[in-house]
Amino acid sequence: MKILHTADWHLGKIVNNVYMTEDQAFMLNELIEIVKEEQPDVIIIAGDLYDRSIPPKQAVELLNDTLTTLINDIQIPVLAITGNHDSPDRMEFGARLFRKQGLYLQTKLYKEHHPVTIYDKEGPVHFHLIPYVEPAEAAYIFEDDSIKSHQQAAEKLIDHIESNYDMNERHVWVGHSFIAGGMESESEERLSMVGGTPYIDAALFKNFDYVALGHLHQAQRILKETIRYSGSILKYSFSEAKHQKSVTLVNLNGNECTIKKIPLRPKRDFEIIEGYFSELLEGKLAANNESYLHIRLLDDGTILDPMGKLRKVYPNILHLERAALSQQNKPADFDQVKSRQKLEPLDLFKAFYEEIKNDQLPDKRKTMVESAIEDLRLQERGK
Repeated sequence: MKILHTADWHLGKIVNNVYMTEDQAFMLNELIEIVKEEQPDVIIIAGDLYDRSIPPKQAVELLNDTLTTLINDIQIPVLAITGNHDSPDRMEFGARLFRKQGLYLQTKLYKEHHPVTIYDKEGPVHFHLIPYVEPAEAAYIFEDDSIKSHQQAAEKLIDHIESNYDMNERHVWVGHSFIAGGMESESEERLSMVGGTPYIDAALFKNFDYVALGHLHQAQRILKETIRYSGSILKYSFSEAKHQKSVTLVNLNGNECTIKKIPLRPKRDFEIIEGYFSELLEGKLAANNESYLHIRLLDDGTILDPMGKLRKVYPNILHLERAALSQQNKPADFDQVKSRQKLEPLDLFKAFYEEIKNDQLPDKRKTMVESAIEDLRLQERGK
């Protein structure tokens, strides 16, 4: 069975006040051409189809057009799950009806989990579609208050699967989660939670023939070749400037699994360039002047309207900075910002409270903040 694995489309994404819809449409057309050429038996989309719970109209139309082409025109079933950016409640609408057309969209986690089973000449392949859920949701679904982390939720699910299905048959896990050891980029929203950890141990998936993951935007393997993130279809921050975006083609031949990454070539790339103003105006420093650019100016003197002048040469500048100033700020301020970005919301609030009040956050207020954070998480996911 030939499987095409993709994830993290983030349709409706805005980068530095620029809608990426045109670039996403270009890339999804390229994906459609790859599908026509490779003729996979199944397409997997491992979460974050949209960038937010209420996507713009253009993003909804783009997803509708793409899925219609893949399922109705090319007639290949699509297996998709919701990620942490999607609204499971909104995307639940029509999901059971769509299954008859070949769109298997899993938006909710159920205590009695059932895979989607697709047959080839060698027998069944069981696809376990596991949408993103917070540990508190998993604890409620399984009626198990001991579930406090993503790891414990995954353990519960995998124990159910291994207890109820013949693991000598072929099994594929489709999930949207953070596997320990994965490499992050700045465009991902951290999977955080109150009082726990977002990480899942890759060793849990030892009995699965392939693990199709979404969430991390860099295409990568974790622990072994068959546990993989396909990565996002586009670069969504300059931390991804050196990434090569791709989709993953998986060939399940019996219990043998071979992997091939197929590169995606964007309409406009992300580049970081630096130089003196006069050099930049010559238009020779970027690989493509139409790319989305982060420019570092080496000049230390006054320049009148540098952005306006540079945009005549590079129309898609997203960020302009003075290299000397950024270096001055980097050792202290930048490191402090980076360290705070890694804090959980509650820890960040506690640090803020202690800095402002010069006192510890009382337990009563801590409980109130925890509750407010959880409410905000649910609101962001459209619940």
